[in-house]
Amino acid sequence: MSAPRDQTPPAAGWRARLEAGLVRGWQRRGLVYWAFLDMSLLWRWIALWRRKRAAAQGTRVGVPVIVVGNVTVGGTGKTPTVIALVEALRARGFAPGVISRGHGRRGDAIQLVAPDTAPDLVGDEPALIVARTGVPMAVGADRVAAARALLAAHPGIDLLLSDDGLQHHALARDIELVLFDARGAGNRACLPAGPLREPADRPRDATLFVGCPVDATLSVNAPAFTLDIRPGAAWQLCAPERRRPLADWIGQPLQAAAGIGAPEKFFAMLRAHGLDPRMLALPDHARFDASSFAALGPDDILITEKDAIKCRALPALAADARLWVVPIDAIPPAALLDLIAAALTEKAHGHQAA
Repeated sequence: MSAPRDQTPPAAGWRARLEAGLVRGWQRRGLVYWAFLDMSLLWRWIALWRRKRAAAQGTRVGVPVIVVGNVTVGGTGKTPTVIALVEALRARGFAPGVISRGHGRRGDAIQLVAPDTAPDLVGDEPALIVARTGVPMAVGADRVAAARALLAAHPGIDLLLSDDGLQHHALARDIELVLFDARGAGNRACLPAGPLREPADRPRDATLFVGCPVDATLSVNAPAFTLDIRPGAAWQLCAPERRRPLADWIGQPLQAAAGIGAPEKFFAMLRAHGLDPRMLALPDHARFDASSFAALGPDDILITEKDAIKCRALPALAADARLWVVPIDAIPPAALLDLIAAALTEKAHGHQAA
């Protein structure tokens, strides 16, 4: 019997169904919006109060800080954006480091990330960022402490990128980049009536639309840019030297699985390239085991780089010849890099003198 075209693993259970229902409800002003509107207004007030209170109290760590984050719940493309910025800023002569909370990892202690660090110790996104770029990186719930630990271990760093952290006001920042994807701001309400962690009109230095056109209503009088998202040739998890263009699977039996914040974005990208896979959506930050793909059949399975980081740590999955990894590149426009470089150059002398 062939697997159904769309599947949700039984282990996801009622929690995954509840989360999926909320995400759908957050895109319109329906039952979810009206049921939680009073709580949403309170959340909005608290978010505004926290930002105003923290505006002059953030701790500086001695180098400029760029926060790459989103005001919405869920993935908006922060990881490929951070990877792209690391590589682009290096090309312009900077020596960046990266800090992150490390969502989905065990414990809250500060942890330096190395290319061979297990993803369950640091989180799958940090493990992927370091695997792709080799950038010095630290994770920790306390981003100020993570920044200080990273700078102590790598004194040559001259700027920090914070992967998420717009709402972590303890860390002072010099540039804030707010990301949106094709879902935009949904119904424009704060949690729990909508997807916003804080109002969509919060200040920022630039607004980035990842894989979608600029929405002028979300730019908030800040420069706005589109970051193109481009998939590369897939590589086989058990034999990384083997590569195939996505076009090889057009018209062929195929499966796809994704355990990311918005699995549908990965599936939609595959469909946009002419593929028609059976799909398995897994929870974000899901812990993989040998049975994670048991619901799928013998055909090739396309997976994300983020999921590959966890799969390669498990012998049974690392040897699974069905698994092919689709790398994703974000392409930042030169105008965005010019804006960042100019701001960093202007601020660098002040930080060195501090």
